[in-house]
Amino acid sequence: MKKQFYIVFLLGFLLSSMSLVAQSDKQKKLEAQRQQILKEIKQFQTFLLGKKKEEKSEITLIEDLNYKVQRRQNLIRITNEQANLLTREISVNQQEITSLRAQLQELKDDYAAMIVKSYKSKSEQSKVMFLLSSSNFRQAYKRLQYIRQYADYQKEQGENIKKKTKELQELNLQLSKQKADKDKLIKENRIAKRELESELKEREELMATIKADLSKYTAQIKKKRQEADRLDEEINRLIREAIAASNEKAGKKTSTGKFVLTPEAKKLASNFEANKGRLGWPVERGIIKGKFGKTRSLTDNTVEVNNSGIKIATTNDADVKAVFNGEVSRIIIVKNANPGIMVRHGNYVTIYYNLSKVFVKPGDKISTGQIIGKVFTSKVTGESLLDFRLFKNNQKLNPEYWLAKN
Repeated sequence: MKKQFYIVFLLGFLLSSMSLVAQSDKQKKLEAQRQQILKEIKQFQTFLLGKKKEEKSEITLIEDLNYKVQRRQNLIRITNEQANLLTREISVNQQEITSLRAQLQELKDDYAAMIVKSYKSKSEQSKVMFLLSSSNFRQAYKRLQYIRQYADYQKEQGENIKKKTKELQELNLQLSKQKADKDKLIKENRIAKRELESELKEREELMATIKADLSKYTAQIKKKRQEADRLDEEINRLIREAIAASNEKAGKKTSTGKFVLTPEAKKLASNFEANKGRLGWPVERGIIKGKFGKTRSLTDNTVEVNNSGIKIATTNDADVKAVFNGEVSRIIIVKNANPGIMVRHGNYVTIYYNLSKVFVKPGDKISTGQIIGKVFTSKVTGESLLDFRLFKNNQKLNPEYWLAKN
């Protein structure tokens, strides 16, 4: 019966240990995500310091608020997941403590019984008599072995009690830490919820102002969209020209819209592709304020916004760095807009747009991390936004998937 108990306990212990390891790994991942969001919120607040809020358009203010609301909602969701996971871990640990206490008590009871039995026959004389009363040498030898084994078993039981006591103490400490961690998370979540409520209220008030004169803001959004479309068309044209010029130089005329690669360019493209998810950021400090792809306008649901790249909010006059080795293909100049840089990496192209200064020229070979320009900072609003884009041949890609986790 006792043997079955130990087998069942051992299986339960192994399963609970595996579960705890899996939960612990998940907890680490969640904590890393939580710290990343906290860092992004802090950075964004830093970027906003000194900005002229009163001179920002309502649309820009809504974008700022929406960014903070989304991050805050993610923070609350992840913190809740962590708290729930800790609740499960605490429950498992409490069960383990109950089981360890039962084992410890059983060990102590067994040990106490052995001590009593040993005390009753503790004299050396009784041990000698026990040996001398043997009917033959073989029996005397076996009795001597028994005395030694019994002494070893007593010692082993004593060590087991020490071990179980230590396990119990460590588990109790772990449980106390888990409870403290949970209390801390709950407290932080309450603060995050209060801040979220404040931001939601501010956004609601701003939206009410916008809805009172929706036609005015819809016109602003459409104008902004037209400017973005004009830039997209120009960039697409420049990429087509770059592909055609490169292929003509290589003596290959093709209408596939793809670069014909030399062995050197093919190797560069392969290295670029191998670094997907690990490319360095084009700025030292930044957060993604505008996502890639199609979204609906925050102020007017009937207006669709389609970002061909990502908008990275950064510090004033931030340096712009090349994300990978390559060659400057073009300096992008669009009428009534800030310049940009097109860099080729085999059949991949990165674009750094909305610059105040450009430090390179077409044909320059550049290396990873090299400073190639500076981000334009609006003198009106104080905002610094880098428009960063990525293409494979003439196909738009989401740069967020290629950059390293910030």
